[in-house]
Amino acid sequence: MTHVGKNSGTTEAKNKGTHPAATPLLKNLYRQVSGKLLGLAVKSKLIGDIPNISEARNQVSDDKLPPASDSDTSSQRLTFYVLKEYSRSNSILIDLETKQYDLPPALANVIDRAHGIDENTAMIFLHHHKTEKLSDNNPVFSPRLLRLIEAVEQYPTLHIDFIPVTILWGRAPEKEDSLFNLLTADEWQVPTISKQLFNIGVKGRDTYVQFHSPKDLRSIIEDEISKNPALQADSLASTDTASNDRHHLHTVAARVQQRLEGYLDKKQEAILGPDLSDRRNVVDKILYTPAIQHAINIDSKENSRELAKSRNLARSYLNEIASDYSSATVRFFDRFLTWLWTQLYDGVEVAHFERVRELASDHEIIYVPCHRSHMDYLLLSYVIYKRGLRVPYVAAGENLNIPVLGQILRNGGAFFMRRSFKGNPLYSAVFREYVHSMLMRNTPIEYFIEGGRSRSGRLLPPKKGMLAMTVQSHLRQAGKPIVFIPTYIGYERIMEGGTYVGELKGKPKESESLLGLLKASRKIERIFGHVHVSFGQPLYLADFMKKFEVAPNTLPKDRTDSDMPANVTQMIDNLGIKIMQRINRSAVLNPVTLLALVLLDTPHGALDEQSCREQLALYQRIAEKIPYDDDVSITQQSPEAIINYGVKLKLIERTPHVLGDLIRIADGQAPLLSYFRNNILHIYIIASLCASLIQRNGTMSLNTIERVVGIMYPFLQAELFLKYPLRTLNDTLREHIDTLVEENIIVDKGVNADGHRMLTTPEPNTRSYQQLTVLANSVEQSLERYFMVLALLSQQGSGKLTKDQVIDLGHLLGQRLSVLYEDDMPDFFDRALFTSFMDALERLGYITVSASGEIEFDARIHTMAKSARFILNMDVMHILQQISQLTDEEIKRTLTELQNKKQRKFSRKKA
Repeated sequence: MTHVGKNSGTTEAKNKGTHPAATPLLKNLYRQVSGKLLGLAVKSKLIGDIPNISEARNQVSDDKLPPASDSDTSSQRLTFYVLKEYSRSNSILIDLETKQYDLPPALANVIDRAHGIDENTAMIFLHHHKTEKLSDNNPVFSPRLLRLIEAVEQYPTLHIDFIPVTILWGRAPEKEDSLFNLLTADEWQVPTISKQLFNIGVKGRDTYVQFHSPKDLRSIIEDEISKNPALQADSLASTDTASNDRHHLHTVAARVQQRLEGYLDKKQEAILGPDLSDRRNVVDKILYTPAIQHAINIDSKENSRELAKSRNLARSYLNEIASDYSSATVRFFDRFLTWLWTQLYDGVEVAHFERVRELASDHEIIYVPCHRSHMDYLLLSYVIYKRGLRVPYVAAGENLNIPVLGQILRNGGAFFMRRSFKGNPLYSAVFREYVHSMLMRNTPIEYFIEGGRSRSGRLLPPKKGMLAMTVQSHLRQAGKPIVFIPTYIGYERIMEGGTYVGELKGKPKESESLLGLLKASRKIERIFGHVHVSFGQPLYLADFMKKFEVAPNTLPKDRTDSDMPANVTQMIDNLGIKIMQRINRSAVLNPVTLLALVLLDTPHGALDEQSCREQLALYQRIAEKIPYDDDVSITQQSPEAIINYGVKLKLIERTPHVLGDLIRIADGQAPLLSYFRNNILHIYIIASLCASLIQRNGTMSLNTIERVVGIMYPFLQAELFLKYPLRTLNDTLREHIDTLVEENIIVDKGVNADGHRMLTTPEPNTRSYQQLTVLANSVEQSLERYFMVLALLSQQGSGKLTKDQVIDLGHLLGQRLSVLYEDDMPDFFDRALFTSFMDALERLGYITVSASGEIEFDARIHTMAKSARFILNMDVMHILQQISQLTDEEIKRTLTELQNKKQRKFSRKKA
């Protein structure tokens, strides 16, 4: 036997019983030219020692692969080099290295005719970019590996050494000292052609090669057979059929390949750290779980598809979904975001993280933050990483799976999900099983329970899809106890603010792109203030299971499509609401939110500076005297400092005046400030409602206030996710009223002759009356929306409109009222708010939906509509009555135009 290089003589080969195969001229020329070109670009460094093949036979290995033996010294040995992934440049590089270090050349012919060996190179690739695993019983192997295993089993005198080889293009990421090198460092993922060309051109002179000690193929095979009874039986049995021979060969090859791959992975892990990519590690495992095998079989039958095609479709879904976690990318984000936050923000303020740290070791952590901005994805992971906990895998919408950005996010731990699973049970099964696999591996997960970013600053109704999948997984197979961490994220400026205003006004949503995000960041002032991240009180799934009497392990382990019992569905609904309430209970009253709350509720968005300071101080005192929750954070800045801070952020302006400076909202900033007001509106809504009732009516009994508030509170609770239970609402009202009396905002007239406590306003034209008016205005928009819909229903009558039609008409009427009366504030007619109100009416039994879809109701709707006189001033009531009195013809024309508009929008999306 001999390895025949380009200068080997045929006479010498024949004298040894072997001879070289003729190397085609073009192939030889190609290898020479490629080798010289690669040699110019690449200067590799050797890791470890050069393997001494003769010495290696006598070494004792401390790893799982047996070393090459020297039991038959009279027999020559063949040497092959084993790499995990096919690459032409890797082949040429190894050939150069073997020649440089006087090893058997990698690209020479290997011929041993006595044993049936005739190979044109000494390279074995465990994976090839064109091969794909078809099934556990029919994998695709390297043809050369199969031939060599077959030859070793056939010829007892044949000895083959495998030398595993590791190649690293670029230094290990732990040693990198620049963002560029971190992002381009060699990692576990197989490089694309363009990435490999980049590696050669840019990282070529920083390339590392390690030849591991030789491994005897025969010893590996014998070791695997000795550990596997089935293989022992195969080797002893008479294999008199081709199919038996092939089955035995493939079984042995699978174990040899797995052994070699595991060895190379272990060596690479020692340099790069562990491979945490789900794309490489769990896709195949998930694909062959009983749950996904069942889903594949169903898909094949229902769609008349070949089983292999359904399996490949499931694989494509997994690759579309799965995270591709990269330690180097996470370290890149750490350095890049540390720099970015210092450029954009004055600081990132974090509250209550210690409670997460206490739970992390013994619980499966599910972070459920509110969703304000695209920055949320990066911000929360950054905060967690900097505090020493594992970065969560983040559920991201498919709209972010765009070129460049999508892969970077995937490397940072993102996994992608489609907006809808409807009509695709196979995709749904694959996604559910992937979520199940993460929970079983105790991977911390983060998902935005609102589904999308809030355009108005209010919390959106919870989308329960991910929540239901989490619960379903736990009921299929329980791992660690699951705990949800509601998380409040508050900004003082957001880069998408202008886009949000446009979308609320009806502008179509723009498709996401990296260029679009960069453009958005350039359009606004580079002053963003502080960012606040507050981790709320945890919610334990076990507590909800006990409350709703849900037993563990109630769903089949091997199915993803099992129907959940009614009590489980009720539990998920309740859990979703409690998460939203806990997010609001962790709110942060920062300077911007307080300024927005004060100035947006004043005529023309302006106050004299002294009045502005006093109103700010009043709101700070109310939040301290009636704490919404212990987790609420209140800025400690003085009112004067708050105003100066708002001027610095260019959200407000100070206008000098001889009678005293005026503070006003800066031009064009009112719609953006409404976003931040809505972040904290829930904290002041009860105080505002009490103030509104007294300010509108002059004098009112406590009993009447309690009755009116009792009617309106469920709708405010649904819109703002208020924490106060209805059974203790009167106690909450009295606490707020007592505080307002103490602050001289309302006046307690004592008990009248009928035994009712009477409350009234301060004297008009006093500072206290002005403060009462500003506070009363905070609740006004919500109440106007409610009574606009109630007036529309009352005027049209029962059984005339569907729920969707009422929401559409309410949205249009809100737009009209906003232009006429509300200074064109787009959040006033946010469609989500009308949806929330209609859902609350249905849930509370005020309306029902008939079998044909029309809304039906009784006299209570008319009664509620009439109660507007207690809450709204006469001007607003007249406007609401005018715009809600639409004729049948006007409604028909409007709904037809809306339907046509929706169809055009759908057609554009489909195109």
